[in-house]
Amino acid sequence: MTDISTARTVVSFEDARTMAGTDLGETAWREITQEMIDTFAEATDDHQWIHVDPEQAKDGPFGAPIAHGFLTLSLIIPFWGELFDVTDVGTKLNYGLDKVRFTAPVKVGSKVRMRGTISAVEEVKGGGLHLVVDATFEVEGQERPAVVATFLARFYP
Repeated sequence: MTDISTARTVVSFEDARTMAGTDLGETAWREITQEMIDTFAEATDDHQWIHVDPEQAKDGPFGAPIAHGFLTLSLIIPFWGELFDVTDVGTKLNYGLDKVRFTAPVKVGSKVRMRGTISAVEEVKGGGLHLVVDATFEVEGQERPAVVATFLARFYP
């Protein structure tokens, strides 16, 4: 996670216990570039033309290259750090994801941001807190979100 000085909402471990139901707002917009898409394709060995061939993608179903769904989803990490952090903890974990849906394509050049709401906070073994976060990835100028996911984070003192 990121430096806590950059997070919009920063709370103590004790205060995090009471965060269920908290709307964290949205992050800043982040542009999806062809360079990001190409780098992701290299890292994941997913070179499908719809992502990495701008000329062929122009004639494809979206009229331009689109980001890999998992590229967009991977932005959950910097976006989460932008929205929320907890002080006075020893360990912070990205615990995983529950339901994930890729609901709309993200064309190259689009700007995305994440809106987050902490839907639940539970105590877990080891004295930690388990946060359930409803995350929605919005695309500037689009009504339909690109990704809807349930993100799980844990904090231990």
